[in-house]
Amino acid sequence: MTEPRLKTEIRIAAHIRRARAGGAFATIARKGDPDAGAVAVKVYLGRGDARLYVQSRDLDGNAVWRDPFEFDDTPADGSETRVDAWLEKEAAIDPDLWVLEIEDASGRAFLEEGV
Repeated sequence: MTEPRLKTEIRIAAHIRRARAGGAFATIARKGDPDAGAVAVKVYLGRGDARLYVQSRDLDGNAVWRDPFEFDDTPADGSETRVDAWLEKEAAIDPDLWVLEIEDASGRAFLEEGV
């Protein structure tokens, strides 16, 4: 059974509150569809280093977070440039995409589900 789905703008607002309550800086870098847009979370670690998490659904329809570079054959350099290029390409394909940016030296993404 799938879990009930909240509007994306509500989930984004809650995510920002979690990050800020944890002492991190969080902002919406790109707004997508307020009801059902996909979500990407960019975590900036400093010195040009970043991680990326995207939300998708598993086979049962449950929300899960994944690293879009997990099965990439190119060496993972963790660079912000690589993350930004992926986001730019994805936004061109999906105009409903939301991008949440979190700046946290510890690399916390404040995801409500596991990766």
